[in-house]
Parts: sequence; structure tokens; C-alpha cells
Amino acid sequence: MADNGIIQIRPADFTILVVDDVPASVMLLKVVLARAGYNVITCDDPTKVVALVGTAMPDLILLDVMMPQISGFQICKTLKEQTETKDIPVIFLSALDNTESMLEGFQAGGADYVGKPFEKDILLERVRSQIQLVAARQIIERQNVELRETIYGRDKLYSVIAHDLRSPLGAIQLTTKMFEDMLPAELIGEDMHGLIVECNNQVTELFSLLDNLLKWTKSQTGKLKTVFQDFSLDIMITAVHDMYVKVAEMKGITLTIEQADPDITVRADMDMCKTVLRNFLSNAIKFSQEGSTIEIVENVDGDYAVMSVRDHGCGMTEEEVGRLFNKDTHFTKFGTNREEGSGLGLLLCQSFAQANGGHLKVASTPGEGSTFSMYIPLHKA
Repeated sequence: MADNGIIQIRPADFTILVVDDVPASVMLLKVVLARAGYNVITCDDPTKVVALVGTAMPDLILLDVMMPQISGFQICKTLKEQTETKDIPVIFLSALDNTESMLEGFQAGGADYVGKPFEKDILLERVRSQIQLVAARQIIERQNVELRETIYGRDKLYSVIAHDLRSPLGAIQLTTKMFEDMLPAELIGEDMHGLIVECNNQVTELFSLLDNLLKWTKSQTGKLKTVFQDFSLDIMITAVHDMYVKVAEMKGITLTIEQADPDITVRADMDMCKTVLRNFLSNAIKFSQEGSTIEIVENVDGDYAVMSVRDHGCGMTEEEVGRLFNKDTHFTKFGTNREEGSGLGLLLCQSFAQANGGHLKVASTPGEGSTFSMYIPLHKA
């Protein structure tokens, strides 16, 4: 519990190990700490300290410096070298209260240094400060575990939703597309045909969103593996272009390809690159005006092939561009026909670009349009 930023502790919840080769000193420290409410264990043999700490795992160690056979500094160094005990704080107790000894204690990994003879109240305050830090770390560790469990549960839910909905949505998508092709406007009227076309567009968009959601979840949980292969960038771009030509035409938009070099070969995951290009094109169509043109541009920049989608639509401010890839904010901008995006697609694109050793760039001017680019490592013979 915290009160005004200060963690309130219950001494009985914490165990302190007292190490000193002088039995009288051990007894005195045990009485002082026990009266303050702490659980206390003791050791007067310095050669047994490391083994005892590994077994008892105390929350704090009060360690004498000057002991026979092995010094407190050396014991502390040994404890800090072991994964299981390195985070246990150590307060040195020593009659050597000069600067050199104190510096050596901190260099050995000590958290504090108290001179002998000690003032009871000062020692207890030093102990309390270290125990508060221990309590804070325990809270953070517990919250991290809870957060990881929450994230895992969320990602699992997303994955199940996306996976289980893809099959029925795919069937609906095929059905609406069949209706659109088999029932022309001349047969059922412009209004009814328009409704079927709009229904097909909405189902296609929803299917794309679910596909993005499934891939995003897999990428975040490490279940989506990057499969590198050498392939022609032009062939991949042409395939995706052909998928979106009719989608663009329905909004009165012309989709073109501009090639700087038709023989560009890249080494990347083709499916991930297709997903990135599909998202780029989908967004460009949303934010382009009827009668405008969208260009898919492919060229080379140094060791990278560059795949860009350039539109002449709404454009964005510099602030809006900065918010596109921020996981902590949900940024939505409506398209020219009030289409709404989830913002998930571009986060997925960024993740895929990085997974392939590349990166994304965005250039945009309000009222003039935007260019989204993916930089993909070139194939090196």
C-alpha cells in the first residue's frame, strides 16, 4: 500500500539476515530488529553465508565487513555475481568508517554503509528505507506479471475472434461477390445493384480488418514467422495492383504502376510485403477523390528497394503523421466517402517492415495527398 507516494510496509512480512562473527553483535542486532517487527535470521560463520542466503532468500542482509577467512566485501561480490541473489540489498556494518572503506563497500555492490557503533534509530531508518525499495520492487514485479497475463489474454481473444470469424466472413464475401457479378444493374435496377456493391465492399473491408487483426496478434506474440525468399518486386506489385484496380474504379480512381527498374529483386517475406501494399492501397483509395490517380512507384535507394503508394487525396498534417504509428493512441481519419479505418493496418505494416529488415516512410501535405513507402532490403547475389 502507498500513502502520499510512500509505500507502507508491515515489518513482519520481511526477513533480514544478520551476519557478524561476534556473537554479542549478532544478538544485539537481532533484538533491535525483532522489536521493530522484522523476522530475523542470523549467521556468525562467514563461510556459510552464501549457502544460507541461497536457501533462506532474505529480503535484506546486514553484513559485517571485518571477519576472519573472508571479508564482508568479498561475500557481497559473490552474492551479486549470482542470478538468484544479486537483487538482495546489502547494508554493510563496520568500524571502518573512512571514505576508502565506504567506497569499496559500494563498489562491491552494497546498498548502504553504517558505521559501528551504530545509533539504533538511524540503523532502523536505513533498514526501513531498503525494505521500502524491496517492497516497491515486489509490487512492480507483481504488476508486470499481471500485465503480461492481461496482454496474453487480450491477444488470445483477438486471435480466436479473428480466426473463428474469417471462415464465415470469407463465405459471405464470396456470396456477395457472386451476387454483384450475376445481378447487373440492368437486371435488378441501379439502386439494388448499388446496395449489393456496397455490401460487398463492406464485407471485403471487414475481412481485411480481421486478416490484419489475426496477423498483428501473431506478430506480437511471436507466432508469425518471417519467411525470407528472393522474388521480383514487379511481379508482386502487379499481382496486388490487379486485385485493387476494380476497387479503385468503383470510386472513379485510376490506379497505375511506375517502374524505375522492372528487374528489382528483393529478399523478404512476400506475404508480408503483399499485406503492406494492400494496406497502403486500401488507405489511398479511402482518402482519394473521385477522378484522381493513385500511383504505385517502385525504385531503388541504396541497398533498399522502395515500394511506394502515392495518392492525391486529403493529405495529413505533420502532427497527424506522427500519430499514425503510436500504439498508445487510436488515430482515425475519415476518408472522402466517410470511410473509417481502424489504425491497425499501419501498425501491422510497420511491424512487417521491421521484421524484414526494412522500414516505413510517410510524406504528406494537407490537401495535396500522401506517399507511403516501404523500404525492403535488395537481394544481394
